Parts: sequence; C-alpha cells; structure tokens
Amino acid sequence: MPTTAAGALAHAYAACEALARSHYENFPVASILLPKAMRPHIAAVYAFARRADDIADEGNAAPADRRAALEMWLRQLHHAVESSAIEGSTHDELMLAATANSIRTLGLPLQLFDDLVSAFAQDTETTRYGSWAEVLDYCRRSANPVGRLVLRIGGYRDDGLERSSDALCTALQLTNFWQDFGHDWQLGRVYVPRDVQRAEGAHEAQLAQGVVTDGWARAIERCVAFTRQRYVEGRAVCDGVGGRLRAELRLTWLGGSRILDRVERGRFALMQRRPTLGVVDLPMLLLRAATWTRPAGS
Repeated sequence: MPTTAAGALAHAYAACEALARSHYENFPVASILLPKAMRPHIAAVYAFARRADDIADEGNAAPADRRAALEMWLRQLHHAVESSAIEGSTHDELMLAATANSIRTLGLPLQLFDDLVSAFAQDTETTRYGSWAEVLDYCRRSANPVGRLVLRIGGYRDDGLERSSDALCTALQLTNFWQDFGHDWQLGRVYVPRDVQRAEGAHEAQLAQGVVTDGWARAIERCVAFTRQRYVEGRAVCDGVGGRLRAELRLTWLGGSRILDRVERGRFALMQRRPTLGVVDLPMLLLRAATWTRPAGS
C-alpha cells in the first residue's frame, strides 16, 4: 500500500477499476466513451454495489446472515465517509475508501447507497412479486440509484433528468429480468408480477416442465410492452446530457432496447436460451447512435 495519501487513494481507485473490468455486467464502468474524470468514481460505485451483490448471493450462508453482512457493509461505508483517512489494505477496505472519497468530494447522496443495499437485502428473502407496484419499488432501489449517481458524478443536478434516468434504469432492470427469465426460474425467482400471470392464465407449474406456454408468452409480451414504455420515458436523459456521456447513454438505451426486441421474438425459448448481444450487433448500434434523432417536440 502506498504511504502517501494521494498514492493510497490512487491504489484504492485502481482496485475498484480492476474489479469493474473483471465482470461482464452491462454497467458503464470501463467504457472508453465515458469522460476520463468520471471513470474512477463510477468504478467505485460499481465496486461497492458488486460486493454487496456478492454478499446477497452467497449461497452457503443463511438469508439472515447475509442480511446482517449487508448491514455491516453499509455501516462500514458510513464510517468510511465520516473518516477522511484512507485506511486498510484489503480489497474491501480499498473499495470502501474509494467510494467514501467519491461521496465526500462529489457530494453524492448516501441515501442512494442505502437504497442499493436495501434492494440487495430484499433479494435474500423475496422471490415473487404481486404487482407492478412491487416490482417498480424494487427497481427504485436496485437500479435507479445507479443512474442518479452517474448523473451526479457527471455534474448534473436536474429533477427532470433524474426522472428520465429513473425510467431508463428501470427499463434496463426489467429487460434483464425478462432476459434472465429461465435462469431466474432455476434460482427460484420469478419477476413477472402475479397479477399479470393470472390475467394471462400463466401458472408456475407449467414452467417446471421447462417450456413457455402460450399463457406465459402472453405474460412476457405484456412485460415487454410495459418495459418499452419505460424506454420511451428514458429517452430524455440520453438527450439532456452532453459530450461523451450522451454517447454512452444513447448506446446503453439502444442496446437495452435491442435485447428487449430479442426477448419478445425469442419468448418461447426463454427457458433454454438467454437473449444477448454480440460483436455483430455493434455496427448497427453505432449506426443508430450516429443517426439518433430526438422525438418531435422534445
């Protein structure tokens, strides 16, 4: 560990960026499109959230023990924010030091980190959702804080942009739910609201046979339509920011929308196949980003 404060801080951020690059999630961490000044701070946010997610998913520990570990992780963050010292040398201590420094220097709301951890804690005990209201409340805490933090790190303080960012982040989270429909079922989780299931005659016993029935296909279609509306509401943030962040958000919007299209087309195979994007999709995404037009009247 470097002995100077500046060296210690640089070491802490380097640890966060290394963790970010080692994971595949769709998160704008190591993207070269992001302004260079934003990258360390976004990597720190990601590292904090990634570690919390790992704690929540630690399969060998009882749910109550995982929730207690999450509470401790959050308390450690609060303590690190209150202390200006760069303490410790373990990966966890370095992540906390970097995240706390970003919170202090950029004025990031601690409540957003509290919300993230509360969502991870919910994952340890909630596997079914009765209504869209319940699903959206989860997204409010699991996904939306990330977008708000990205805006803050980028220097944006605007209620309208934050509302649009919430819609985009919710759309991305929902897309991931439908994309992982089969995988989540294997883990014992179903995110399609039960009132949507009932309306379309979809029953979980049918999924146990490893097939998506007509009823489940209709339920997925309704979920896709609901998600598309969130993407519509999330376009404004892609136009309201500037520079390289604008390019990053537009590509994120386009990529998420394209995955959603594939979910809809491949809905009958979701138990066996996870719709994804590949290298072959990049030229089309870049073309659409280059020819992106704002909606009329915006």
